[in-house]
Amino acid sequence: MTGTIINVITVIIGATLGARLGARLPEKMRETVMNGLGLLTFVIGMQMALTTRNVLIVMASILAGGIVGESIGIQARLDAMGEKLQARFARGDATNNFTRGFVTASLVFCVGPLTLLGSIQDGLLGDYKLLAIKSMLDLFAGLAFASTLGIGVAFAALTVLIYQGGISLAAIFLGGALGAITRETAWVIEMTATGGVLIMGISLILLELKPVRVANLLPAIVIAPVIVTLLDFFKITLP
Repeated sequence: MTGTIINVITVIIGATLGARLGARLPEKMRETVMNGLGLLTFVIGMQMALTTRNVLIVMASILAGGIVGESIGIQARLDAMGEKLQARFARGDATNNFTRGFVTASLVFCVGPLTLLGSIQDGLLGDYKLLAIKSMLDLFAGLAFASTLGIGVAFAALTVLIYQGGISLAAIFLGGALGAITRETAWVIEMTATGGVLIMGISLILLELKPVRVANLLPAIVIAPVIVTLLDFFKITLP
């Protein structure tokens, strides 16, 4: 859990500094910064998506994940959580982008290979090196997002605590059942590629091109490893 605690602290620090900096920036400058972040997010998502060894696995994961996510209503729950936090903590102009900042940052901080691999490594071995690296990345990402989306980004630390902490605790209880896991593990590759598609969806939100309900696609990240494991178990080779 050490890595998760470090990550939570860096998110709060980065977002707090960003929110204070953003209040001093002209509206046009904040808009340009947000557009830049949106474009960069798209590039990162594209790079991750292209790591797939079989796009059919990613497609099946996204489709199944979307069905599960819509049925559960993940996006609505996340939005509701953001609105409750907004009602309690946001004041004045801070309310304008509070929920958007909270939801967007929560997704950005929790989608990606470092989140899963780092949390598992932290739980299994007590090695938080990967999460320490992620924490530094999130520090600057939090600063950048909060400069345009406001203090709501800082509250994404709650999502990081629950999500990453939950994975680390699960890894502790599962122990050696998870086996050796690296970035080259087959299911990790497809999970990363699927996460890349979700990150591209986030970029569309940041660029205000399409209000994609990315949170409802989150189950796809879990489904991708399941599909790879089943294909391997039944010795099925996709074209």
